[in-house]
Amino acid sequence: MDLQDNNQKKWKNRDLLTSMEFAMTGVVTAFKEERNMRKHMVSAVLVIIAGFIFQVSAIEWLFLLLSIFLVVTFEIINSALENVVDLASGYHFSLLAKNAKDMAAGAVLVISGYAVLTGLIIFVPKVLKLIFR
Repeated sequence: MDLQDNNQKKWKNRDLLTSMEFAMTGVVTAFKEERNMRKHMVSAVLVIIAGFIFQVSAIEWLFLLLSIFLVVTFEIINSALENVVDLASGYHFSLLAKNAKDMAAGAVLVISGYAVLTGLIIFVPKVLKLIFR
């Protein structure tokens, strides 16, 4: 067995529990190190509180939770891609690296737009009903 085979085995997930541990470490790392992730999580908590206050339906919960999970997922992917681009570019400016990072951030922006629209569609009628009873 050569050194490359040994390194591949060292990084290979041996079982489900190890895979889950690595995945949770990634989520925790994103939360600790990414300012935007913390902002998304605060927004998610506020949306969940609003969902309980306005007693949203099961279908509305599904759309709200889908929005939350999509934004968090895209933010984690964006952060991972930024780290890989920085590693590959050696922190030297590259237009390709900039484009990759901008596009990943753009994906987060697009899915965040979906989340905002979902929230507006669900909550605006409920707020208007409360105001104009």
